[in-house]
Amino acid sequence: MKILFDQGTPAPLKRYLTNHDVVTAVQQGWSDLSNGDLITAAEQAGFDVLVTTDRNLQYQQNLSARQIAIAVVLESAWPILQLRAGDVAEIIDGLQPKDYLEI
Repeated sequence: MKILFDQGTPAPLKRYLTNHDVVTAVQQGWSDLSNGDLITAAEQAGFDVLVTTDRNLQYQQNLSARQIAIAVVLESAWPILQLRAGDVAEIIDGLQPKDYLEI
């Protein structure tokens, strides 16, 4: 899968998604895009999953017409997230198009 991390997603999580192509919004040059524009750019670029820490995304955007799966990581502090990073990666591995999941 092709996975995009937004700016708030801890980059070390990438190490746990070894079977996927993972890039950040910054690497894509998308650090200035708002949520809706970021999702649109990600879909147009062929990303399968957006990983974010934005808990309000589902309330700010109409996600029903989106094809990209969205995983909201509820813990952004890496020392804490690291304890469950394997579990988080396993959940991300199982995402399907249009899924929205808070982890």
